[in-house]
Amino acid sequence: MTTRIGILTGGGDCPGLNAVIRAVVKSAAKRGWETLGILGGFEGLLQLTNTRVLDYHQMDGLLYLGGTVLGTSNKGRFSGKAGHGETRQIDPAVLAEARAGFESLGLRALVVVGGDGSLTIAQQCFEAGIPVIGVPKTIDNDIEGTVVTFGFDSAVAFATDALDRLRTTAQSHERVMVGEVMGRYAGWIAAHAGIAGGADVILIPEIPFSFDSVCRVVTEREAQGKHFTLVVVAEGAREAGRDFVTVGETGAIREARLGGIGAVVASEIGKRTGKETRVCVLGHLQRGGSPTTFDRLLCTRFGAGAVRLIAEEKYGYMVAHRPPDTDAILITEAIGRLRTVPPDCDILRTGRALGIGFGD
Repeated sequence: MTTRIGILTGGGDCPGLNAVIRAVVKSAAKRGWETLGILGGFEGLLQLTNTRVLDYHQMDGLLYLGGTVLGTSNKGRFSGKAGHGETRQIDPAVLAEARAGFESLGLRALVVVGGDGSLTIAQQCFEAGIPVIGVPKTIDNDIEGTVVTFGFDSAVAFATDALDRLRTTAQSHERVMVGEVMGRYAGWIAAHAGIAGGADVILIPEIPFSFDSVCRVVTEREAQGKHFTLVVVAEGAREAGRDFVTVGETGAIREARLGGIGAVVASEIGKRTGKETRVCVLGHLQRGGSPTTFDRLLCTRFGAGAVRLIAEEKYGYMVAHRPPDTDAILITEAIGRLRTVPPDCDILRTGRALGIGFGD
């Protein structure tokens, strides 16, 4: 029989998922293996008709295509996270059913492409007897064990371009422009894009902010004859002593849905300074579109690395970027804790050296 491996994508979509799929399929084909795509995330393991053979000759167009041709989900019976990141144990009966599905499909191993939540599920699947290899994916760049995750560079590039555009309209109308970017618990996108985009204030989850500090930057710029201000705020940023700003209700097994902090910040700045203030929420625009050159290469290395780990039978491992190499670490070394922005790291020291305010 031909060796057959499976691949699925879980959690939120991001640029580069298709590039990973392409690299896995092509690398597997060079070994004479067949790759089966599991559709709709982990739920596809329970509905065995939700699969498709991924043909080697149909992969070329995926390198630059956004989204995922396999579909993805971050809800259902395989929700590994709830509330604000609490780990949830998957029902053992569901895991047993998934293992039976894996075996019915005749798979040697399963490649799981996802973030902290998906990799948490992958580890539980591994412990239930499914040979799993992880590939780290998140635009938030918050997975431990890897210097960078794919999708992050693409999100930062888009956010920086958006900030460039917001800056010109802020300057033209002498307004305060607030750009809200993604970043639930980690402010990597806000920090990188904010500095690259010339922001005057950057608010991230790791540093609780005060409106007195934020508005002080605006008034000081006014006194200097700079009648506009560009503020970047991560969706998980919080005023000191307050909780996350959320949108609507969430179920018991759904991750809390953040959103609205940009509007809160813009409104408060307007009230306190009298400046005309506008807010722009980039939202899911950061998740779409083609991956950058950096992400295309990283995805290709990750996909090829995942197949190499299968050949070596290093199950329960995740590929990781540790320049200059692509390495392998245990999935357990990457999950259960998030890689956040250290308050004293060089990127923030650089911002402070330029006079950027971080709300503290």
